[in-house]
Amino acid sequence: MKTDYRNWMPKNLVAGFGRAAGVCLILGILFAVLPISGPAKKILVTVFMIAMAVLAFITLWMFLMYRAFSYDGKRQMSKQIIEGVAANVKVPDGGRGLDVGCGSGALTIACAKNNPGASFTGIDRWGKEYSSFSKSLCENNAAAEGVDNTSFMQGDALKLPFEDETFDAVTSNYVYHNIPSRNRQEILLETLRILKKGGTFAIHDIMSKGKYGDMNAFVKRLKDMGYSEVRLIDTTDGMFMSRWEAAWMGLSGSAILTGVK
Repeated sequence: MKTDYRNWMPKNLVAGFGRAAGVCLILGILFAVLPISGPAKKILVTVFMIAMAVLAFITLWMFLMYRAFSYDGKRQMSKQIIEGVAANVKVPDGGRGLDVGCGSGALTIACAKNNPGASFTGIDRWGKEYSSFSKSLCENNAAAEGVDNTSFMQGDALKLPFEDETFDAVTSNYVYHNIPSRNRQEILLETLRILKKGGTFAIHDIMSKGKYGDMNAFVKRLKDMGYSEVRLIDTTDGMFMSRWEAAWMGLSGSAILTGVK
């Protein structure tokens, strides 16, 4: 059995934009050669050719993203990020870890492999917009990796179905920026709520000021709350990607919030 962690840039989406660009090109050429005249013809040809150019550019951008994120490709950015985030998660034997927004199970499984004496739960809403991800996909990937210390369940990151201080570690990767919210720092607090005193956390996301507000102030807030260690680590300076990659991929501001409660 082979793992299938999917691609963060869905192949069908890339193909769909490519087909749309092709349709606009065909329509533009069709109107250009039709034996009609007048301003309407010029307007239609111009509109379709501009649409084709825009869609072709978007298709190229998405294709480059797909190639960079692919687990089977040369760059394998997704794999590098998953393994890098998992390296920050330490759970004692018999302990429990939680991965919020587990998707295809990649980070949950990586954490479980690094901590074979502990158990890890992956939770995700697996909504319509992410229909290619599912609980069964996560379970199949765990089986393919030969990992038996994972479990997966459906749930909401905004209101986790767990009591306070339930887990010894909590992690997440590129999840919260996708959740419509005016205060993503509150989502972080909800995630950290279920973490035991002395537990570790590693949350990777696009933590730009526009999406999260002042994260340096949030780090200070956690320390004032009694967290023994809190660090905000920029991952766009060569850790997971270059600043140029982060810029053209729309990942500028990516950072790991990590530490000990």
